[in-house]
Amino acid sequence: MTALFRSLFAIAVAVVAFSGVAQAQSFTPQQRGEIETIIRDYFIKHPEMIEELQALAASEKVKRLIGENKDMLLNSPRQVTLGNPKGDVTMVEFFDYNCGYCKRALDDMMTLMKNDPNLRIVLKEMPVLSQGSMEAAQVAAALAMQDKSGKRYLDFHQKLLGGRGQADKARALAVAKEAGADMARLEKDMTSPEVKTALEESFKLAEAFNIQGTPSYVIGNEVLVGAVGLKELQSKINAARCGKATC
Repeated sequence: MTALFRSLFAIAVAVVAFSGVAQAQSFTPQQRGEIETIIRDYFIKHPEMIEELQALAASEKVKRLIGENKDMLLNSPRQVTLGNPKGDVTMVEFFDYNCGYCKRALDDMMTLMKNDPNLRIVLKEMPVLSQGSMEAAQVAAALAMQDKSGKRYLDFHQKLLGGRGQADKARALAVAKEAGADMARLEKDMTSPEVKTALEESFKLAEAFNIQGTPSYVIGNEVLVGAVGLKELQSKINAARCGKATC
């Protein structure tokens, strides 16, 4: 049996036992076959239930992963936190400065942050597309080290991600200078162990959550892959806020 079917069988056994039909700890091969047939027939008639159970299983898996990686995902001292630092819902975004879809998703993030005063946003650099992406991420992580408020970083983030052309070290440094960075400190910090660790954290999290592309999000107990759009992001934020799959 598949993992899903084994779970369904366990549920069916519990229901049968609870109903008083059988109180024994084990079943004969015939009884077991009858239970499996009941389950199979039910799901043939109601295939939508399989999708619901799969979504529930995925949600539980993400919930477990969040618990195992909570500090690194939500509270790392190396991450960039925007919006309300004490917000009741956190949206984690993994991005690459050379990702065209991330550029489109920038407007979504800004709109959410503007319209939702209780939203906490965590940004994780995930430079997977090119060497230029890695260089830009190193500049960004170094800038974050000297800007705990996130205001200067956000200015940098919008200009670099929202601008035209490829992001690389030269362009990222130019944008950082426009944002008012301490350039001497920034160029020193770019190659520091702190910046290296910050980027390694992002890749470890991406691997843990099986995130392979950008943008990707973790909201509540769900992982969203791709530029899913403002409406979908808001829906997941609302669902996380009310503690349900949908609200």
